[in-house]
Amino acid sequence: MLQLVLGAIAISFSAVFVKLVHVPPTASGFYRVFFGGLILLLVMLWRRERPSMAPKSFGILCLAALFFALDLFLWHRSILYVGPGVATLLANFQVFVLAAVGVAFLHERLTAFQWFAILLAMAGLALLVGADWAHLSPDYRYGVILSLLAAVAYAGYLLALRSYRGAAGSPYAAITVTSFATAAMLAVSMLVEGVSFGIPSGVDLGWLLLYGLVPQVLGWVLISSSMNKVAASQVGLVLLLQPACAFIWDGVFFGRRFSAVELTGAGITLVAIYLGTLKARPNTKKA
Repeated sequence: MLQLVLGAIAISFSAVFVKLVHVPPTASGFYRVFFGGLILLLVMLWRRERPSMAPKSFGILCLAALFFALDLFLWHRSILYVGPGVATLLANFQVFVLAAVGVAFLHERLTAFQWFAILLAMAGLALLVGADWAHLSPDYRYGVILSLLAAVAYAGYLLALRSYRGAAGSPYAAITVTSFATAAMLAVSMLVEGVSFGIPSGVDLGWLLLYGLVPQVLGWVLISSSMNKVAASQVGLVLLLQPACAFIWDGVFFGRRFSAVELTGAGITLVAIYLGTLKARPNTKKA
């Protein structure tokens, strides 16, 4: 569980790096997974590990890459419309997708605390998002829709990675293959969009390297190596640390001022995360 928590904190810095770099959204996503993949490749070679090239395992990693490419494509754009804090929060509605899949397909039974935690998380996220839909600008609404679509793609990515870990694959090898496959998909998107691969400055290069190292390497290796040991519903709830921390970083790094409603929502979300760590019960009924 500790590894999962640390991984969630590491990936919470993602929106910070996206906001700091001066490149288009698809380009920042490409360099995150490309630089992250290079670092992971060196680590994998040092550890003398190889990815599983069995058709099923490789297919799962390619599926994970497709979901992750969609996630980055949609989420990076949503940040431009609703800001890093709100975009990260809405993208983490993946918790409800994961919980539903856990109950419907993985034979997990949620405890009373977890059902309450899900309702509490919904209330906390609603407070953090804040504004009434009817009074939002068209651009803001577009950003909200992009974020929610990113949440679906994010859930697909997590479930695909969890399935690969179930096949006893190496987390370093898995994230290396997924990173390069995602980079290839985003590179194609950049060519179609006509986006330049150029990096404007050395400062931007530094931020992009950190973007690849912190969320892509540290964050996802920690998460992928621990999520198979935790129920799918718990994975989603613990990863709500990402949006909670994203709001904190928004204030620390970008001077965002928090309202009482936002602070209340953050507190409620953290309580929901704590309750969500209570273990789910496996279903003992035979299929």
